[in-house]
Amino acid sequence: MRTTGIWAIALTTLLGSQVASAADLPGKGISVQPIQSTISEETFQTLLVSKALEKLGYDVKEPREVDYNVAYTSIAAGDATFLAVNWDQLHADQYQAAGGDKKFYREGAYVSGAAQGYLIDKKTAEKYHITNVEQLKDPKIAKLFDTNGDGKADLTGCTPGWGCETVINHHIDAYGLGKTVEHNQGNYAAMISDTITRFKEGKPVLYYTWTPYWVSDVMVPGRDVVWLQVPFSSLPGELKDVDTKLPNGANYGFPVNNMHIAANKQWAQANPAAAKLFAIMKLPIADVNAQNLRMHAGQSSEADIQNHVNGWIKAHQATFDGWVKTAAEAAKS
Repeated sequence: MRTTGIWAIALTTLLGSQVASAADLPGKGISVQPIQSTISEETFQTLLVSKALEKLGYDVKEPREVDYNVAYTSIAAGDATFLAVNWDQLHADQYQAAGGDKKFYREGAYVSGAAQGYLIDKKTAEKYHITNVEQLKDPKIAKLFDTNGDGKADLTGCTPGWGCETVINHHIDAYGLGKTVEHNQGNYAAMISDTITRFKEGKPVLYYTWTPYWVSDVMVPGRDVVWLQVPFSSLPGELKDVDTKLPNGANYGFPVNNMHIAANKQWAQANPAAAKLFAIMKLPIADVNAQNLRMHAGQSSEADIQNHVNGWIKAHQATFDGWVKTAAEAAKS
């Protein structure tokens, strides 16, 4: 009987410590509403942040999908908590329009080294010595990329509302391409699928894309396609003074971006554990590319993406646990 009593005391002590531990979680009783664009390839980054917040005790809802403009205004108004894919500098106009640093908490870089730009197939580039978008002013060069018979080059462009469409339209004007290049806008996934089909048929292709994204694992820069440079730096709005020339002298028309976790500032100030987490999480761009490629290969269901997130955490458990530990300690200081 005495042994049983000892075990009972031990069990009570264990349960008591677990309850105390749960009560100590900084996010206990606090709800979080993630938000993201309709690009399903952003879900991986978003859910990884959600998983870490859950470990801190937060009640994290399913991500809401909206366009970027709505995402920023929702966070600024307090109707959503965070966006894991704040592109800096591509989203500068939306970020500032919604209140900028007065409304948003944005510390640290979650994903670094995201590139964007224009590409054409390597075969056409080498045959006609095309290296710069300015060459598309030549009607003969532009006609090579004409897909509908109107004589203009068809550029697979950007979905309206993403931010990149504003830059592309600005470039077309700045580089004098209005008479020879058509910026095709719409559903990017559908448009790039058609572009890939044309490429596989051996036809010339001209398109915009970004990294991290699976497209560059299908049409590989340097092997299948080449990046086109621009004649000079020129960007609209908040980015008008940004020099897009790289240290090596190349200029692809877009600044290299970092992706930040942007959160409602008032909420972040009231939740130092979450704020610290947002500031310290870092995800290698190669890991995002690899996950996006798995989605393109067919693993694109919600369950698949959850498995990708759980698999990443398991493979980087010490890193993940370190984020959570450091974030939890921030709530005590």
